[in-house]
Formats: sequence, C-alpha cells, structure tokens
Amino acid sequence: MTDRPRIGAVSYLNTKPLVEGLDELADEYELVFDLPSHLADRLHCGELDVALIPSIEVANKQYQIVSDACIGCRGEVWSVKLMCRDPGMKIETLALDEGSRTSTALAQIILAQKYDIHPQLLPLDIESDWRQAAADAVLIIGDRAMKAEDPRFPVVLDLGKTWYEWTGLSFVFAVWAARESERCGKDDFNRISHVLSTARDRGIANIASIAKNNAARYGLSQEECLTYLNHHLHFKLGGPEKLGLEMYYRYASRMMLIPNPNQLSFHATTIS
Repeated sequence: MTDRPRIGAVSYLNTKPLVEGLDELADEYELVFDLPSHLADRLHCGELDVALIPSIEVANKQYQIVSDACIGCRGEVWSVKLMCRDPGMKIETLALDEGSRTSTALAQIILAQKYDIHPQLLPLDIESDWRQAAADAVLIIGDRAMKAEDPRFPVVLDLGKTWYEWTGLSFVFAVWAARESERCGKDDFNRISHVLSTARDRGIANIASIAKNNAARYGLSQEECLTYLNHHLHFKLGGPEKLGLEMYYRYASRMMLIPNPNQLSFHATTIS
C-alpha cells in the first residue's frame, strides 16, 4: 500500500489505446489493472482514486469525469451485438452477457424505446456458449461478438450502429472517473487529466503497433484489429459524446435501470 494516487485501468483490446505508456508513471501513481465492474466497486469504496469505469457507473455517483479520453463509438462498434432468432424480432426472452452493465442497459433501452419490446431477462454467463442460450435473443460483447455468426440467429443488431442511427448521437461505454480522497484532491485532477489524455494521444499515434501486437491474441487479423481500433471505436469525449451520455441516462432513468441521474461533472476536461 502506498500514498500515491491509485489509477484503475482495464487491459482489454478496446482500452489499449488509452493505457499506452501508463505503466511508465509508476513513480507518480500506483497503476492497478482489473475488470471494469471490479474497478467501479473499488472506486466506490475508496480503494482507487481514478478509474476507467463503465459509463453507467457514473450516474448518481459523486464522481468527476477527469479526462477527455473515453471509449465510445460514432456508429457501428462491432463488439456489442444483439443476436435474434426470429426474423421478425419477436423477442420474449433476452439473455444478457454479464460482462457489461452499460451494454445490458443499452440493449434494454433500444428494445423498449425503439422497438417497444419488453422481454424477460435471463443471465448469460461470460464463459458459456451464447449459441446454446435458451432465449429468443442474446446480447454478446467483446471479442466473441466480433465474429458472431450463426444461421439460427438471422437478425443481428450492432448496438452502436443502432443507437447512432436512432439518436444521431455517439455512445460512450467507459470514462475516466475520479473521487476526492486524502491521496488525491482536486489539485491532483489537473495533472491526472493531462496524463490520461496524453496516454490516449500516444496510444492513437501508435495504434498500428497496438494492432500488430494484439491481433492474434483476440483471434483477429492485423487488418481487422486495426480497423476495429481505428474506425469502430472513438476515444475522444466531445460534445456528441456528452449529449449521448445524457440521453442514455435519461432513458435508463425512465426505465428505472438507474435512479434519476445527477448532472455530469467534468474537471479540467474540454468538451468540444
């Protein structure tokens, strides 16, 4: 245990451009890698001071968004998909991948608000074969969603694309959030904001090497990996992302997936 500010990060493919070089900051910060849901819990209980957490976890928490680096999309995201067995999208049961609360809420919002579909929800273990799920539709995320194909599921909704075409806004899956502590006060947020944005810029500048070094690990070709990072993901939190977050929270609150959200709080973050 140290008195250095503790930053929680994720080591997934879609986070690689955000954490490029963060390990070089060991003298200044304590860097911790964990699952997104675990990071959110650890930030909430004070084990961490800053963390890259699912965007839904920011609602109703006394957090500040401390960087204009994020994980989002402005259209097709490729790694978050709703697979439906019925060509007419008759969905009475929906199996939800347990890996992302943000995506499970997004799936429910799109089905209810866009298609007036209100299915019974079933769990989908992250280790199970989604094709064997006893449900009319299945939400899958991550690398297993990228090449998800099965003739028994003729309808495939890419939820990033569906959200963008429906709302005209970006969708944000994760943000850098912080809470004040004895180790990390508001004055520290300025430095942390700069570090996180610089790491993002460095990652984007080195995205070709990131794709080369990580493609095989995720069962992708180098070209597929590069396309995913370059064209399916968006790493800058700007005006369309802020508006998309606010709309997402309004729908989630309306459906009682979250309480009425607080106004988003930004520290040293330029939203353009």
